[in-house]
Amino acid sequence: MFIQTEQTPNPLTLKFLPGREVAGPGQAHEFRSREEAQGSALARALFEIDGVARVFFGPDFLTVTKHAGELDWRQLKAPVLAAIMDHYASGADLMQPAAGAEPGAITYEGEAAQIVSEIKELLDSRIRPAVAQDGGDILFDRYEPETGVVWLHMRGACAGCPSSSATLKHGVENMLKHYVPEVTRVEQTLL
Repeated sequence: MFIQTEQTPNPLTLKFLPGREVAGPGQAHEFRSREEAQGSALARALFEIDGVARVFFGPDFLTVTKHAGELDWRQLKAPVLAAIMDHYASGADLMQPAAGAEPGAITYEGEAAQIVSEIKELLDSRIRPAVAQDGGDILFDRYEPETGVVWLHMRGACAGCPSSSATLKHGVENMLKHYVPEVTRVEQTLL
């Protein structure tokens, strides 16, 4: 198995391309701690590597973020590659079935529902594919109809990236405001 790697705009994050499906089309999973990784054997194996701070599975890639000031990528890359290869060689599923359901999303009605639909369509068709090129993802969190503020959650290489605020404000916000005039501002949801 040959796994390509790419640098991302976030110097703490490296993108790994195994040449096969990871989470699958339109799917993504983020793990910010060992505890969150319990539902995935691969995520657990990656968190066993000293220096790993965050793991993100995209449709056909995964990103690993290291702790700042610790080991550099020359020391971390080989064990990460080994964990990925071991996972695919084992034939194990990426994710174990979820034990509990996730909390429900906000329900929008009327004009707000139409605006949210337009925002999600732009995110899915134009913004998320571009951000995935850099090993990240942007998800819709909520829309405030009374203020026009859209809240988005940045994941993968985008989470904690030094240029993420510029991407959010100059790229995403400008595009959403252009195509959806009801949008007045875009903010990042911090988890």
